[in-house]
Order: sequence, then structure tokens, then C-alpha cells
Amino acid sequence: DGSRNSDAVVAEQIVYAGDARFKFIMLPRNVGKRKAQIAAISRSSGDLILNVDSDTTLASDVVSKLSQKMRDPTVGAVMGQLVASNQNDSWLTRLIDMEYWLACNEERAAQGRFGAVMCCCGPCAMYRRSAFVLLLDQYETQLYRGKPSDFGEDRHLTILMLSAGFRTEYVPSAIAATVVPDRLAAYLRQQLRWARSTFRDTLLGLHLLRDMNWYLTLDVVGQNAGPLLLALSVLAGLAQFALTGSVPWWTIGTIGSLTLIRCGVAAYRAKQLRFVGFSLHTLVNVFLLLPVKAYALCTLSN
Repeated sequence: DGSRNSDAVVAEQIVYAGDARFKFIMLPRNVGKRKAQIAAISRSSGDLILNVDSDTTLASDVVSKLSQKMRDPTVGAVMGQLVASNQNDSWLTRLIDMEYWLACNEERAAQGRFGAVMCCCGPCAMYRRSAFVLLLDQYETQLYRGKPSDFGEDRHLTILMLSAGFRTEYVPSAIAATVVPDRLAAYLRQQLRWARSTFRDTLLGLHLLRDMNWYLTLDVVGQNAGPLLLALSVLAGLAQFALTGSVPWWTIGTIGSLTLIRCGVAAYRAKQLRFVGFSLHTLVNVFLLLPVKAYALCTLSN
């Protein structure tokens, strides 16, 4: 995609230079993921398109498992399960790995039961070419308030697939290991970008809910109203402490109890006790992610 580290692919290019099945496209400058995708797809010919991020390693059976799901002609996109390849680097990467497990095996898995995964994540996503080509113009020229939008590709493309009447699915056994941020600053920048994309494309996809299962409406409302309610609870607790000097134990206890219940269920389902430690993510959520999401909501035009 014209990134500064393009020398890293030269060795691979040499290895596959004599194989007619492979073609390397080196863009002259970094034009972003979306235009890089389109450049590759427009020069390829397969019925299925596999998108893999540069920091992602696929298990050997991922392609076969995703393509098996695509045998259903109503499926336009499918994603695999994401894990953090560097999960043991720090406390943050361990939390993010558990966050990914919850996002994939609770959120995406539940949405997949209705054929409506709301975001097929870029590190490991397969698309039907005929569907992609049908949506290419809308995908390439996404605007927000009259200005071109060049981030949040994965969620936007998934919403377009659903809008066109295609199903989007999740395959938990197709494992893709991806590098996650190991520093708070990088993590918060990523979350700011994702939050803006989520708010924008949720608005774009609201019309889909009319024809979908009631659970998906509840899911979308919950994901967007949940952080708002949590923010109001935190603000109410801070106000009580500031005005009365008393500790808002009721607020702390409620948030803490809900956190332990969620983590306990995850630990039971994953058969991994480490998910009890995901309770620490609530502190990150309350004191870091909520302000980031509020800022994202106020700066959607950026």
C-alpha cells in the first residue's frame, strides 16, 4: 500500500516471482487500505477475495474453512476468530486478547446466528467477488457530511453487504493471530478510530434493523446505549462524591457486580480462569475508553 516499510515484502516477492498464481502490486505511495484493496481486487479474478492485514498470521486451515461457508450463495462475507499473537507481551495485550475473544465468541457469534455479523474484521475476512464488485462504487466513494471517509473500511463494507441483501457469517474455528497494541497511546488511537467508524456506520445501517430479528435491534441499541448509561452512572457517582463527600458505593457495587458476572460467564464458556482478570478492563473502560468514545462522538467529521 505504499507504506515506508515496503522493503519488507521484497524477499517474499523474490520467492514467488516465478509462480504465475501470485502477483505483487507495489503502489507508488500510501493511499490507504481501501484504495489498496481496490487496486488488488480490480487486478484479480477469483470468485472469493481474502483480506489479511499485514500483521496477521493465518492458521493453515483458515482458507478452507471460510470458503466452505461461502458455498452458500446468499453469504457475501465471512470472518474468522481473532487472537492476539503478542498476548504475552504486557498486561494490556493480555486484556486485548480477552477483549477479542469476547467480541468474536459473544458478539459476532450471536450476530452470526442470524446471518448478520455487523463487522467482518479486516485481519481475516473473505468476500464474494460478485457482491464486492456490485458494491464497489459505494465502497470507494464513502462520504460523511460531504467529505471523503478513509477509515473504518471493515464495518462499512459489511454494512454495504447487509444492505444489498447478503448474509455475513462468523467461523470460530478459523483462527487468525494478529499483533495488537502493546502501549496505551497506540491502543487509544486505535479505539478512537474504531469508535468514529462504529458511530458513523451504525447510523448508516439503522434501516437494516426493520427487516432483522429483534435480537439484532436489541444488540445494536445495547452496544450504543450501554456506554452512554455507564458514562451517566460514573458521572452521577462523581457528582455524589463532589457534592456530599460520600463514596458512591451503590454505583461502584453495581458496576463491579455486572463486571464479575460478565467475566464469570466468559471464564465458564472459554474454560479459562484468566477471564476473571478481565475485570481490570472495566477500569480502562471507565477512565480511558469512555472519554475517548465521547471525544469520537463529538468529532465524527474529523
